[in-house]
Amino acid sequence: MRFKNRRAIVTGGLSGIGEAVAKRITAEGGAVAVWDINGGIKVDISDYASVEAALAETVKQIGGVDILVNSAGITGPTVPVDGFPLDGWLKTMAVNLNGTFFTNRAVLPHMIQQNYGRIVNIASIAGKEGNPNASAYSASKAGVIGFTKSLAKETAKYNITVNSVTPAAVRTPIFEQMPQTHIDFMLSKIPKGRFGTVDENASLICWLASEECSFSTGAVFDISGGRATY
Repeated sequence: MRFKNRRAIVTGGLSGIGEAVAKRITAEGGAVAVWDINGGIKVDISDYASVEAALAETVKQIGGVDILVNSAGITGPTVPVDGFPLDGWLKTMAVNLNGTFFTNRAVLPHMIQQNYGRIVNIASIAGKEGNPNASAYSASKAGVIGFTKSLAKETAKYNITVNSVTPAAVRTPIFEQMPQTHIDFMLSKIPKGRFGTVDENASLICWLASEECSFSTGAVFDISGGRATY
């Protein structure tokens, strides 16, 4: 029961990795507020006013926030840069990068005041290596990594850890946003020859979100089936 008396926000918590994390934290004694565009505490993380409203409702429901797992994201268009739609670029950045900034920024005053916090931002192996025909997604996830490293240095003195996770492909509803050719490409890059599972990712993320993770901050944790090269 390592999350007993802990209060967590999980964005994108109605499906995929976020759902697995929310269920595991709950099973281990935590109180979880699920933020999702489709329900739970309904929120659009690309809109700061929506994030603020969701946080106010969260505090009302569970009393505060000790943990943020930022799992919500989109793939954006999967096309070459020379034909990449401008609105697709802007939307991908708004959700994946601005959304990470907005959610992190919103919870920080609570964590700083209580001198405790655990933040886990879900990035992607694409943010480290870049996937062809996925420039917006790759760039946004690289931004999540850089942002996480910066914030970790600011918050270490408050007993707040801020880490990122870089999964290779995991079969979740986000696959519905991708063409099969892109899915096949991602699988071909994984030495284990299979996609990761949401439970494998949840296991790592929940350690990072726990009190056990007390000295690792500003780090990038790979869960890539051998794909990661640095």
